[in-house]
Amino acid sequence: MSQSQQQPALSKCPGCEEPPVAGDLFCGACGYDLSAVPARPGDRPTMAITVPPAAPEAAGAEAVRWPAAAETDSSDVPAPVHRPSDLPGTDSGGRPLSEQEQEQVQEQVQEPGTPVGSGPVGSAPVGSAPVGSAPGPEPLGRPEPSAAAVRHDDRADPDAAEHSGDFALAAPDPRTAEHAAAAAATPAAGGRVCVACRSGRVDPDGYCENCGHAQPRARDHMEQELDAVAAVSDRGLRHHRNEDSFAVSSTALPDGSPAVVAIVCDGVSSASRPDEASAAAANAANESLLESLPRGTHPQQAMHEAIVAASEAVNALAQEPAGAMEHDAHRHQNAPACTLVGAVMAGELLIVGWVGDSRVYWVPQDRSRPTARLTEDDSWAAQMVAAGLMNEAEAYADERAHAITGWLGADAYELEPHTAAFKPDRPGLVVVCTDGLWNYAESAEEMAAAVPADAQEHPLRGAQVLVGHALDGGGHDNVTVALLPFAVRPQGAGSACETV
Repeated sequence: MSQSQQQPALSKCPGCEEPPVAGDLFCGACGYDLSAVPARPGDRPTMAITVPPAAPEAAGAEAVRWPAAAETDSSDVPAPVHRPSDLPGTDSGGRPLSEQEQEQVQEQVQEPGTPVGSGPVGSAPVGSAPVGSAPGPEPLGRPEPSAAAVRHDDRADPDAAEHSGDFALAAPDPRTAEHAAAAAATPAAGGRVCVACRSGRVDPDGYCENCGHAQPRARDHMEQELDAVAAVSDRGLRHHRNEDSFAVSSTALPDGSPAVVAIVCDGVSSASRPDEASAAAANAANESLLESLPRGTHPQQAMHEAIVAASEAVNALAQEPAGAMEHDAHRHQNAPACTLVGAVMAGELLIVGWVGDSRVYWVPQDRSRPTARLTEDDSWAAQMVAAGLMNEAEAYADERAHAITGWLGADAYELEPHTAAFKPDRPGLVVVCTDGLWNYAESAEEMAAAVPADAQEHPLRGAQVLVGHALDGGGHDNVTVALLPFAVRPQGAGSACETV
């Protein structure tokens, strides 16, 4: 049968030194785990370091007689004492010590005038052999043991206990125990390490098993760079998670010319599972474009189909098994939702498509040329401006300015994908972003000023700088931006739809 090891009774907590209540497993003052104190070993009992009892006198043996202390003739002198040098060298059984043993004792006695008890740690007591010296014979009548009768906890030599077979007598230091527990929790090579304690393993739920700290999600900061496009997404400084998502890719048209794709989605925070909605929309739109463009579908038509595919992917998130709505009659009013904006560079065309308030900006390489915003928001502010009821400054100063009127989701009133085609006549940079960025660079001129001068050659660095611009401005929202450098052939001229 199994037996539980009985815990020792503690007079005080090893953590705070407060007396614990009998029977408690944790200290009521500091919470220290009292069960962590090692139990008394059952096979190696502690032995008191005392003078062995006198052996029975053998026939003819004389009793041990200790010399009397020297008398003093002055009352102001301390009481008579023995100095070690005053006594003949004998062991605890009364046997005279050899000259070698006597010399070892003399080396460890106190110097004259040193207060009693102030000798070096580990010095031998009067009348006993020094620690570590060869033990003398046992008193008559006692069998000679195979090992020393008294075990010492020699802390000055850590290896002494190992060689002597001794065990640790003291309870572990709580601080040492905590570090040991943390080291034991260190994950194996390749495992995920806690960002807080740097030692604990992170469980599948995203919390450290050692300190309990919540770990950053993989989507809190994302970066991706291809040859002709780069994107960066960040959680920002105020949101507890990143509800934005993006997809960047490249493919080839039937004639072999390259086509570059960038999709950016912003989850609607007031809806349920906005992070899932944005990821589903970005992936569905990207896959649709990669399938239709190589078939020869016109890029503008391909963008329209991609937005429809993204909408269907988000709608699928709201589907529930039969009977689920009976328990939540208003579930359909809070379906997952997101916005979408995308850009495709195919041949000499720049195609943009959007639903919601995410935007596309055009920043020419020659900053002396005009910049432009290529999308119109599906928002309350944009509707007020379009209807002539407010100017742009008044509309965007209103608290309802960012209320969107178009989005992807099962509860959208009607899906109205917007698409436009442009044929730029000069090289430039296409900025595809969520409102987490353009809130800090709203006009086309402000956006152009925020874009670094070398973003055309280093789009990933440019995207990182733009995200940093939003974070420096306050980072109130998730921030996502994709940059597509647009190159124009020297002989190219004219416009397929509109020149920017």
